[in-house]
Amino acid sequence: MKRLKLAGTLIIAAALALTGCNANSADPGGQGSTGPGATGGTLTIFNAATELSFDPAKSQGLAITSNGLIHRRLTTWDITPDKPPAVVPDLATDTGKPSPDGKTWTYTLKDNLFFDDGTKITSADIKYGIERTFAPELSGGLSYHKTLLTGAADYPGPYAGQELDSIKTPDEKTIVFELDVPYGDWPWVVSTPAFSPVPKAKDTDPATYGLKPAASGPYTVEKYDQGVAMQLTRNEKWNRDSDPIRTAGPDKITFKLSQDQTVAAQALIADSGEAKDAFGSSFVPAAQLAQAQANPQVKERLVTSQPGALSYLAMNTQRGALKDVKVRQALQYAADRLAYLTAVGGPISGDYATTLITPGIPGRETYDLYPTPESGDIEKAKTLLAEAGHADDLKLTLIVGDDTSDQAQAQALQQGFAKAGVTVDLRPLDSNALTAAATGPKGDYDLYLGSWQPDFPSANGNLQPLFASSQIGNGNYNTSRYSNPEVDKLIKEATATIDPVAAEKLWAQIDKMIMTDAPIIPLTYTKNSFLHGSNVQNFVIGAFPAYPNYLKVTLQQ
Repeated sequence: MKRLKLAGTLIIAAALALTGCNANSADPGGQGSTGPGATGGTLTIFNAATELSFDPAKSQGLAITSNGLIHRRLTTWDITPDKPPAVVPDLATDTGKPSPDGKTWTYTLKDNLFFDDGTKITSADIKYGIERTFAPELSGGLSYHKTLLTGAADYPGPYAGQELDSIKTPDEKTIVFELDVPYGDWPWVVSTPAFSPVPKAKDTDPATYGLKPAASGPYTVEKYDQGVAMQLTRNEKWNRDSDPIRTAGPDKITFKLSQDQTVAAQALIADSGEAKDAFGSSFVPAAQLAQAQANPQVKERLVTSQPGALSYLAMNTQRGALKDVKVRQALQYAADRLAYLTAVGGPISGDYATTLITPGIPGRETYDLYPTPESGDIEKAKTLLAEAGHADDLKLTLIVGDDTSDQAQAQALQQGFAKAGVTVDLRPLDSNALTAAATGPKGDYDLYLGSWQPDFPSANGNLQPLFASSQIGNGNYNTSRYSNPEVDKLIKEATATIDPVAAEKLWAQIDKMIMTDAPIIPLTYTKNSFLHGSNVQNFVIGAFPAYPNYLKVTLQQ
């Protein structure tokens, strides 16, 4: 899963919120739930993507979604409805043993771990899996480890015939990581896809490895028909005793690809045929969300998270008039957040945002540097634009997705800016072109509409990927192309701070410092709503992230 339109992946929400009958009861699957031990049946997951790959090197998927069905990592997440998220051992026996200086972390693998072909999983497989994430031909995955491991900056990957010396495997069960700086969030980092084991002998064609990867989780790929479906079956070599996190309920899982979000939502609302045993991996579109809310029988199968991921408008700080902080601050006041929230479905779809660190993240401080009415403060915006020399002459280009919902959101903002005399031209792009434009080297746009879930429940995941200058271009997500040496320095300091309370104070300081420069306009903390069929049980969203936990889903038998 790629988190949101262009995002990272992960968010922590303050608490679980499930709408509908029984949705937040002790029976999380609703009426007829057979509990977490139910096994059998074929689960269908409606997916809008035309292609699907389970290559961990290229994945930004959450530990509890699709990749977690195929791949285990050194650690993973324990996600339940009534508890905060916790990092727990997966392939490893614990969450890591740090050295006194916090720069060396050691892990020991559990016993009796095997790939789907019966080959034993060793520390060398994990080392190789991490090393291949550095190969240029396997770009796009989460990259936290690339900025932390000693010697990683110049490492070209294993296909160049080199190993990364800062990953040591003294024996087949031990793996040691040497970091440039102390890093308290390292146990969360090793829960990311890059820390999945990959046997070197199976990596004969890196370009297609993800279509039939070596499986360490409870499922393995049986069949892939590009653009149509990917089918998973049980991995008989998976050791249930060593993996209390994954329920592995269904016998088979089918990802049905190229599914229009609206069509998929309508099928789930109708709840007939395969849709009874299905859920949608995409958020429910606004029109279908309203339809589901109005129908009590459908509403009980609608699951909604607490406010979480940040939706925002990025302003290219390296381009034209947007280089001027006063112009960017003017747009903060001009934004019509009410129109935007209405376009995404109203209050069920989110709460208004003012901070960069999202609700529920430890250490988050609530503040609002640009207090405005919900529809904006047009006079304040006009005053700032006039002071910046752009009264009624500012013209900007907004790149946006080409689907109906993206267009509606962009048009809501476009109309609000027009009231302040700012002309915004929309440039619709398909998803691949949009990602390439926003994360590529040129930065040929003024505005970009995106959303972001941090990749683990730390403010680090909110701020570093979006605002560190090292994350500009090259497939990274600093889409405002924001660069502030003082912010970079503080990010480095906060990242290296092992004490969580001290780190949280630094991240809160960084949050306000960035917003003073106004590189993005926070719009909403989104609430994600998902629909499932009537036979789907244990379909829940925990406190983190704002997505359903695929690893716990079962089918009524």
